[in-house]
Amino acid sequence: MSNKRRILNVLAITLSVISLLWRVFFTIPWHAHLFTLIFALLLVFSEIVSNFTGFMLIFFRMLATTKKQDLTIPDYDARQPLPDVDLIIVTHNEDVELLRKTINAATYIKYPNHRKLHIVVADDGNREAVRALTDYYHVGYIGMDGNKKAKAGNINHALEQLHSPLFVIFDTDMIPFSGFLNGTVPLFQQNWRELQDDPDHAEPLGFVQTPQSFYNADIFQFNLFSEKIVPNEQDFFSRDVNVLNGGNKRALFTGSNAVFLRQAVDDVDGFPTNTITEDFQLGTELNMAGYISLATKVPQSSGITPIDLKGVIKQRTRWARGVIQSCRNLHIFTNPKLSWMNRLILLNTYAYWWAFFRRMVYIIAPLLYAIWKIQVVDANFWILMVIWAPGYFLLHYVMGDTSGKGDKAGMIRNERWGEVQETFFAPYLFIPVILETVGIKAKKFKVTSKNVTFSIKDKLYMIPYLVLWAVTLFAIIKFNYGKYGSEILVGSVITFWLMMHFINLSMCLFIAMGRHVYRKNERFTREVPGKVKLAGGQDWHPIRTTDVSEGGAAFTFTDNGTMPLQANDAIELRLRSQHNWITLTGKVARVVPRGKQMPLYSAQVAVAPDHNRDNYLQLIYDGANQTLPQVQDAWITPFDELYMNLVVRTRSWERRLSERFNRV
Repeated sequence: MSNKRRILNVLAITLSVISLLWRVFFTIPWHAHLFTLIFALLLVFSEIVSNFTGFMLIFFRMLATTKKQDLTIPDYDARQPLPDVDLIIVTHNEDVELLRKTINAATYIKYPNHRKLHIVVADDGNREAVRALTDYYHVGYIGMDGNKKAKAGNINHALEQLHSPLFVIFDTDMIPFSGFLNGTVPLFQQNWRELQDDPDHAEPLGFVQTPQSFYNADIFQFNLFSEKIVPNEQDFFSRDVNVLNGGNKRALFTGSNAVFLRQAVDDVDGFPTNTITEDFQLGTELNMAGYISLATKVPQSSGITPIDLKGVIKQRTRWARGVIQSCRNLHIFTNPKLSWMNRLILLNTYAYWWAFFRRMVYIIAPLLYAIWKIQVVDANFWILMVIWAPGYFLLHYVMGDTSGKGDKAGMIRNERWGEVQETFFAPYLFIPVILETVGIKAKKFKVTSKNVTFSIKDKLYMIPYLVLWAVTLFAIIKFNYGKYGSEILVGSVITFWLMMHFINLSMCLFIAMGRHVYRKNERFTREVPGKVKLAGGQDWHPIRTTDVSEGGAAFTFTDNGTMPLQANDAIELRLRSQHNWITLTGKVARVVPRGKQMPLYSAQVAVAPDHNRDNYLQLIYDGANQTLPQVQDAWITPFDELYMNLVVRTRSWERRLSERFNRV
């Protein structure tokens, strides 16, 4: 980090602290009605907590550059014994075909000695179909009846029957890459060497968390037509915030694709069963027991994320309630066993789940003044500009400058996109967070369904956004109607906030409107050699694929296109993967001319349910989906996204109306 950036960071924090002190001591309307005073205090408190979370990100970023905390994955240490590893795939009631992909990928994981890798499926549903699947892939099966302790109970039951020094946890939908163990296990060997060389200062490694990565577009990417513009919403935490936590040896466990030291988990009596987010709590319990935790930046697995409103909201509600539960169990404010770094990270995490309550306060505050003249900030406009504005805008600039950098050195997420995402979750999360905080618990664990299901009831989730959007639009018109000259200037702060919230709520409406899902399977960029011939033909012609999916493949010829193919031609494909040939059958769906380049052929394909299917699934899912971005397109703003969605959806509505009119 340059000296200029450090100075800007310090200046932003200093000006923000001055602004907060001014807000606390000079702007609270102490003599106002009780409602106004309570809301004014909530607003000030929200600003303090929001600034705290911003300060924490800046502090961790500066600490990372000062200490040079970049984590380098070493090679296997020949001086250390290669440990046995239990790879546990945890399943409850998920789709068996989804589970197949994960088990199949696990069998392809590279390890110097495969006899030391033990793959097991922990199934608390005790399903015959799952048992048959494990028999097919020659992996272990641990069934369970009557599990009342959710995922934690299932894992603890499996661990009772396993004994390797390291174990890995995978959710049903989290498909490991073949290099997963190569990117994690050497860190344990390195730590064991450090413990031998310097036992007085080295700390034992409890677990390594790899990023939560997803191969399909999330609800923000998909419903806002932004699959090429913004990364997955969870990337900011997994590839940035948690990596910073890991730089301080206090990474959080996020539930899947992590490697654990068995002795560490035994020392804390297994996975905790008194919370619905056992992952979050376990990581901290290991830290309190004296174990460090690390987080890598490069994804080593990839899963599927829900894109239906109901599924996403239920998932985040469970996470929010679970973190609040775990924070209460851990006594994060008073626990003397927590190190100061652990406490900061937990407080920051706790504050995150209150961000949605704060967002509701921020949305309502300008509405109160614009519509009902309820003033919750007692401040002169010019003093506001002198004291509040410099700190606010400089902090937001610095936050944008310190937002996570992806592998290609681009920004993972800026502040504006963060506000859109907070606004989207705010109406549905602030009440569960309050209820959980006051002790009204959600005890039942529900696995989030990854199947895309839409119904007319899903449209009802749009109501809170629509109400807030309409009220905000009314407030903008009412507040500015009839104003001119200095009146507009003096009221510009209120108008600014109303406009920001109006834009965010407009984006939320577009997200809630949804988008029709045409594609059954996700497409992956995979360039592999192969050959093609007409069904029943004799002559093979060399090709190279551009992308593949479970139901299709796109390819070009590499021999000047001597084989004429047309749409609907039945074909046979053979693709080269590792040292195997994969045989596919299908038909040409589309031929795309590309000028002087070779035409691009898209084919619908089918594969036999044998080794061909297994190799083809591995070809598809072994690696991140490069069709999705890792960093945000810095040239596209939410304003551009808003305009694009207006244009795309307007054209869609026009097309539907035209089709109906033509039918009439």
